[in-house]
Amino acid sequence: MAWLRFLEPKPAQEQRMLVLRSGEAVPVRWVRDARARRLRLIVGDKGVRLTLPRSASIKLAEQFLFEHRDWLQAQLAKLPVIDTRPFSRDHDQHLLLRGERVPILWSEGRYTRVTGETHGITVACAAKATDKQLRAALRDFYSQQARADIGQWLPRYLPQLPRPPSSFRLRALSSLWGSLAPDDALSLDLSLVLGRPSAFEYVLVHELCHLIHRDHSRRFWREVEARCPDWHDARDYLHGEGLMLKSELRRLA
Repeated sequence: MAWLRFLEPKPAQEQRMLVLRSGEAVPVRWVRDARARRLRLIVGDKGVRLTLPRSASIKLAEQFLFEHRDWLQAQLAKLPVIDTRPFSRDHDQHLLLRGERVPILWSEGRYTRVTGETHGITVACAAKATDKQLRAALRDFYSQQARADIGQWLPRYLPQLPRPPSSFRLRALSSLWGSLAPDDALSLDLSLVLGRPSAFEYVLVHELCHLIHRDHSRRFWREVEARCPDWHDARDYLHGEGLMLKSELRRLA
């Protein structure tokens, strides 16, 4: 039940250093999660995270990290150079949307808001607009754009499903691109609207297919393949550009 998950305590966290073969010491965030069934190591825009089941010993976790340190070093080397400067009129002249860098049309306005036009994206700033207000306006703009895309794609797939999702939620996800809750509520990463539409649509199809099969069995992937034949390309794109998309959304909104 979704409400039972709400009552679970937050995962316990701590940070430990791991020395790679190169001699570089890398901070690793250890997270003990009651829902975890196995050790899992991920590299994201927030750094390196090791998820552990509550019962996993420190010795087992350290051995797991040692065995994966070469993989970890290779993943860290692939990380893109990410712009961490806050969004501002001083240095931002484009916004990423649907895989393209769209020119920004800056203007003065009574209210701070972001709107899409045929020739670019208009960012109207009030005279005393704060960074928080600007980021909120960008978040609202991206949410509107993402919902428009979902509204365009969804009617194509709903007739083939046993039931529709109970709700949709767009938000920034740390590592996942989407998820389907036990109550059929569907969550999608808002940063998907920054990337290629084909990748966004694939993630939507992926999660919709979990309404048919909750696992990742062969039957599940056959359902995905029937609706999205090019899903391999979309997944490869997200593997290559995903960190950049998530980081850019965090910087902007």
